[in-house]
Amino acid sequence: MMQIYYKSAHDKEFQVLNEPRDGCWIHFDEATQEDLEKLAHFTGLDTVDLLDCLDKHEVPRLERLKNAVLVITRPPSDAEIGLYTSTLTMILCPHYFITISPQKSPLIRNYLGQMSRLSTHQKSKLLIYLLLKITQDFSLQIKRVRYNVIKQEREIANVKSDEIIILTKNEDILNQYLSTLVPMRGVLEAITSGKFFDLHEKDQDLIEDLLNASRQSEILCNVNLKSIRSLRNSFQIIFTNNVTKTIKLLTALTIIFSIPTVIASIYGMNIKLPLSTSPHAFIYIVLFIIVLFVLTYVYFQRKDWL
Repeated sequence: MMQIYYKSAHDKEFQVLNEPRDGCWIHFDEATQEDLEKLAHFTGLDTVDLLDCLDKHEVPRLERLKNAVLVITRPPSDAEIGLYTSTLTMILCPHYFITISPQKSPLIRNYLGQMSRLSTHQKSKLLIYLLLKITQDFSLQIKRVRYNVIKQEREIANVKSDEIIILTKNEDILNQYLSTLVPMRGVLEAITSGKFFDLHEKDQDLIEDLLNASRQSEILCNVNLKSIRSLRNSFQIIFTNNVTKTIKLLTALTIIFSIPTVIASIYGMNIKLPLSTSPHAFIYIVLFIIVLFVLTYVYFQRKDWL
């Protein structure tokens, strides 16, 4: 679905247009191949070069297409189960600023709902601002994962199976973030090189700040992944220890409760046995079983089986 927006430096809100005009922002939400063909028609770009914009697993990169610059990014998202980043492509053309998302993009919707001072003519500034929002979203999501990991570290003694599932999910999230942040750093480095478009001095400083923030997010991801692996190993040790304790307990109970069974089996035989003619045999045998119970119980207590 194609949406066209326009905003001058004096406008407070984005205007919705029916047709593209010079200096407008064209956004494709839940883009299809038909949308790419439409885009190619009024930009002069080849549809084949734009197909990667619809790939939900595309790796971030920056490249030049004829007289346009294509920047593919992956902001954090929960649009699909098992996929925690989504594809968002930004294209800087001579006359348009274009964004393409194969799914609904909350990042673009949030920006369009804000009172931005930027106009749609400032294509490089729009690109930098969206990259800034993506970097901030990564920092926020990584901190949330870190908070969950710290919470599980505090409750490590009472670990449950559901918490193992949450821990595995957090590890998957961080791995996907890391696989995005590393190529994103390459994109930011390519922008700072000045080979693709010229930047003002303030914009250059902002991109360098974004580059440092991206590196810090990478480091934080790696630190959290190490914490998760350590926590997972601790969970495994705790589970193994609990299984061992359970086996010991069941073994001890089996031995204890087999005592009356063995004695009753012996005295159930049709042969002459001690006390078989005594009128108090039952009492003696019960007392003997109780003594064996107590002695066995004390032994297993000392062995820490009970």
